[in-house]
Amino acid sequence: MYNQSQSPPPLRHPVPTHPTFIPEPPQTPGTPDGYQRFSSSPGPAPAQPHQLHPAYGAQSVPAYSSYQPPPVPNNPYASPPQVPPQQNFGQFAQWAGVDTATAQLGLQLGNSAVQAGQDYVQKNFGAAFPLPGLKHKFNVSNLYVLNKLKLVIFPWRHRPWSRRALRSEQGAVEWSPPRDDVNSPDLYIPVMALVTYILISAFFSGLKNNFHPKVLGESLSSALAVVIVEFCFIYLACYFLNIQGTSQALDIIAYTGYKFVGVIATILANFLKPSRTVWAIIFLYFFSANAFFLLRSLRSLVLKDPASSTAATISPAARKRRIMFLFLEAGCQLLYMGFLVRV
Repeated sequence: MYNQSQSPPPLRHPVPTHPTFIPEPPQTPGTPDGYQRFSSSPGPAPAQPHQLHPAYGAQSVPAYSSYQPPPVPNNPYASPPQVPPQQNFGQFAQWAGVDTATAQLGLQLGNSAVQAGQDYVQKNFGAAFPLPGLKHKFNVSNLYVLNKLKLVIFPWRHRPWSRRALRSEQGAVEWSPPRDDVNSPDLYIPVMALVTYILISAFFSGLKNNFHPKVLGESLSSALAVVIVEFCFIYLACYFLNIQGTSQALDIIAYTGYKFVGVIATILANFLKPSRTVWAIIFLYFFSANAFFLLRSLRSLVLKDPASSTAATISPAARKRRIMFLFLEAGCQLLYMGFLVRV
């Protein structure tokens, strides 16, 4: 029988042991003598001997390997590497399955076709739509717009009215851009005033419960009809009076568009709900301001400055006819503005 007086032997847990000898790593050239714990050069870890415990078997000791720095994560905000255009185009051609030489030939043919199209448009339509002249008329600044609006609304004490001329490298005389000369006509204010007039007309139609999408088209048609009629009148008068000048058509369009500033101010006066007498006084003021502005501005176009070298000699009879034309054009503003303020 089993003897209960004797207890089983106690359990013994393994005790960790350390190696009795750690060999020194080999020295690298150019480094000081002694043990280096970390090494940047990768290499195989030196083999370590196994220390055997007499009672619990063999336990392996981890080897001391060389230190490897942790990888640096990619910066998501770093700019991608720049690829040359030729290499980028070549990669696109390979992706599209087209030979690089064939793709280069097609690109050259496309550039030649675009250049030929631009030359054709400039040759056939450049006279009707002078792009350099349009850029010149839209060369404005915020300060110019404020000063020009003040000039159109309060033209009574403005001096001088003559435009500023510049002499180019070829010796030709050119006008200063509107940015540098407040007396120079521009197309920015007339275009913005035309768009504002259309929107205000539609807004007042909505206040009267008469708004319909066709109101926008009717307002645009009425405004363009007035501009076209006035443009044809001034252009034909310049033709019959033998008045010539550079960018004459664009200047006329610009001058005919400034009346919308006074028209908009007259329409906005209806918000105050004035009496008919007060409204008539407001309308007559803006009509007089626009008429006086055109008299002084068109004078540089119709009556050349005698002191300028480009001014031709004008006979007294021709000068008298031109002055009569200026006053007739100023008087016509009453009809044009009276037609436009009916919203």
